[in-house]
Amino acid sequence: MSIRVASAATPDIVELLESATRAASTHRGGEQLLAAIYAGSEPNSVLADAVAHGSLWIAIDGDNTVGFALRRNGVLEAVYVKKRHRRQGLGRKLVHAVVDASDDILDAYALPGDRATKSLYESFGWKARLLTMRGE
Repeated sequence: MSIRVASAATPDIVELLESATRAASTHRGGEQLLAAIYAGSEPNSVLADAVAHGSLWIAIDGDNTVGFALRRNGVLEAVYVKKRHRRQGLGRKLVHAVVDASDDILDAYALPGDRATKSLYESFGWKARLLTMRGE
């Protein structure tokens, strides 16, 4: 498996983004996170912009894209790995690639109760420093 910056919005990357969006939308806080990431734009526009600016890292297994990390404006906005490829260190490799390529301080988003993502970030020595509370 390899990690690299995406050079095109291929169909498997689009499919991966759609899977990540579906997964986030059903998670507590997911709709708010997606609204922050997409900021009123269509997902394909965000994807095209991320590819154009070198902000999307992908994990490749053979000919298939199996994970991605999206970093924009000093924020690691999303890390997603297909279910059958999890627990193999791909999320960690994606975050490493983003950190190694960044010359600014990184923040990262994690959804409430998403212990796996929080544990991943904590393994880099990162600490939660902001909690957003909202009444509904």
